[in-house]
Amino acid sequence: MDLEAYRHSAESFLSVLTLEYYGHYAGLKDGFEIEPIYERHAELFTASAVDELQAIEDRAQPDSEERRRLTMLLDFAVEGYLGQATKRVEAELAVREAELMLELDGDSVGFRESDVIQANEADAERRAQIERARLEAIETQLNGLYAELIGTHHELARQLGFTSYRELCARCKRIDLGDLQEQTSAFTRRTGPRYPEVVDQPLRAALGFGLEALRRSDIGRFMRAPELDSAFPAAQLIPSFEQTLRGLGIDIHAQPGVALDLESRPKKSPRAFCAPVRVPGEVYLVLAPTGGHDDYSGLFHEGGHTEHYASVDRNLPFEFRMLGDNSVTEAFAFLFMHLVEDPEWLARHLGVADPEPVAAHGRAVRLIYLRRYAAKLAYELELHNADGSLAEFAPRYGAIMSAALEIDWPVQSYLADVDPGFYCACYLRAWALETHLRHHLRSRYGEAWFERREAGDELRALWREGQRLTPEELLAGLSAERLRFEVLVDDLAL
Repeated sequence: MDLEAYRHSAESFLSVLTLEYYGHYAGLKDGFEIEPIYERHAELFTASAVDELQAIEDRAQPDSEERRRLTMLLDFAVEGYLGQATKRVEAELAVREAELMLELDGDSVGFRESDVIQANEADAERRAQIERARLEAIETQLNGLYAELIGTHHELARQLGFTSYRELCARCKRIDLGDLQEQTSAFTRRTGPRYPEVVDQPLRAALGFGLEALRRSDIGRFMRAPELDSAFPAAQLIPSFEQTLRGLGIDIHAQPGVALDLESRPKKSPRAFCAPVRVPGEVYLVLAPTGGHDDYSGLFHEGGHTEHYASVDRNLPFEFRMLGDNSVTEAFAFLFMHLVEDPEWLARHLGVADPEPVAAHGRAVRLIYLRRYAAKLAYELELHNADGSLAEFAPRYGAIMSAALEIDWPVQSYLADVDPGFYCACYLRAWALETHLRHHLRSRYGEAWFERREAGDELRALWREGQRLTPEELLAGLSAERLRFEVLVDDLAL
């Protein structure tokens, strides 16, 4: 195998695929034409290419930079091998989601925009109606495709010589999923006694009722936090982000290739995202504004990704610029996102006199997310270790999620709520890394670290590395601490 030719083709493939992803999910084009992209790069994703890369990686010197690159390249090849086999299903899912309409009392609402409408709906029964329509669409229109997608991943993992898709992901991504589950399960147990106390008052402030009456259909409205809108004016959304970056010594408008896509479009994904087409050099930050606190969270989260990708050293090898453990870039995203609930930032950038309601809401949201993703990890470890029918896992999904969040969780999204490659593990590790990183910045530069250019210099030094380092290695370079999920218990004052 000509490794340099493979790497060049791999970078080209990722750039074109990410641009296609951006165009479709930003609502700029109806189609999601990934099949021709895979076909043009078919040589990257054959079983023989995976075998060759695995053999080359096995021969490379342990702990060398070349071995590090090859591990990342092998993970890319395996993901691509699975993606090649499921490209038709993925394209059909994307197009069907974009075209799917929900009927609500004679009105037609787009499937994707229904999330935004539900989050902005003040009436709880209307929210439940929207959710029922969306869950019915998932069950009747999408679950068959999700089952085909996940089933194919399971089958191909076994064909590649792994006992399960779970084992494939643990091997290729070098994540000890069992250890992570032990840590996150311990977090769930330790936070359980105080979970109702932490979430109840913020729920009442946002929804008018507490945990005892909460339904899955209300969570989007709670995250939207309409009662906090006065603290998060739409006119300050972009200026506050620009000012925060300037405090760190960054002028986003002087960064080549960074584009903010903030326009509303009917088929635009309600989920904010960052599309790093070329790293660095062409990075899109995409947001569909819904108003208030949610917009700030989305913008700052994706802004963290954007600054990371835009600041990577262009001379780094392809693998370190565009591959690696996404827990790292997610940690930078959460670092920025956390600012919108930080009392010091709220006072300095938005003039919030009483930050306690915002901080209490942020604390409740984080605890819900952490318990939810710990439950997702537990569920996906079972799902991706199975040989039987996927349909059997619907009740198990509902039981695990219901127990974690103490509400009646619907089962219809038991496949739609599963991200490929155990991405839930990236989020969980990122939350831990972000907490360590934020504590480091505060101890070194003060509570207003986001207004210190020196803090920006330190972040840029980390960003320049791309994802060459693992989360454990990145943290080891900052302190003597070990990456551990337990740090979140203390961070949430639990």
